Amino acid sequence: MISAYLFVLVLIVIILGMAIKILNEYERGVIFRLGRVLPKPKGPGLILLIPIIDKMVRVSLRTVVHDVPPQDVITRDNVSIKVNAVVYFRVIEPMRAIIDVENFLYATSQLSQTTLRSVLGQAELDELLSHREKINERLQEILDKHTEPWGIKVSNVEVKNVDLPQEMQRAIARQAEAERERRAKVISAEGEFQAAAKLHEASDILSQNPMALQLRYLTTLVEISAEKTSTIIFPLPMDLIQAFMPKPNEK
Repeated sequence: MISAYLFVLVLIVIILGMAIKILNEYERGVIFRLGRVLPKPKGPGLILLIPIIDKMVRVSLRTVVHDVPPQDVITRDNVSIKVNAVVYFRVIEPMRAIIDVENFLYATSQLSQTTLRSVLGQAELDELLSHREKINERLQEILDKHTEPWGIKVSNVEVKNVDLPQEMQRAIARQAEAERERRAKVISAEGEFQAAAKLHEASDILSQNPMALQLRYLTTLVEISAEKTSTIIFPLPMDLIQAFMPKPNEK
């Protein structure tokens, strides 16, 4: 008799365990009743199911961070590289994520890999290295468009690492060094041009006033005399001492 009561008690506990489900705040339950889905997903909180008749599939609404493994990509300018990325997405319609696709996580992962290879194969290496944000936006738009029928929203895609061959890395380093040398030469030439222009302006000003030229000459002598040097012989212009010499008609 006691064993019969114990069997009934265990059976009741099993039935209650099958009938009562608790869903967290970030979870929704898609319920199938005799194979047909109920109109709306359940949750969060306490859910009551009909044992054996009802079957519930849990769906998380949290953002999933999916790491796309490195992909071999040949860019439009025929450079072979390895690229990996990270995709951020979440389920916004639980029923479509369960009914319209067999495994939405696997499907999104495979779509991310193929889209990454396709989009990067249409870009040149320089564009991939210097305009990564534009490529990220293009990837996000394409993935979001294709996952929308599955009830999935792709919020962001980020290209993480771009692995270049050794010979390409050396070529880029040489290109960067040549670019730095070119900029240095351009800056030096611009400085020489500006200095020549200023000297030209100064010579025009001094040529208009001979006394200014003489004063500048004397200033240069004072600056040289301040240095600790040996004896310096400077030619003295006649224009400078002409004012102190007697005129020919004077006696």
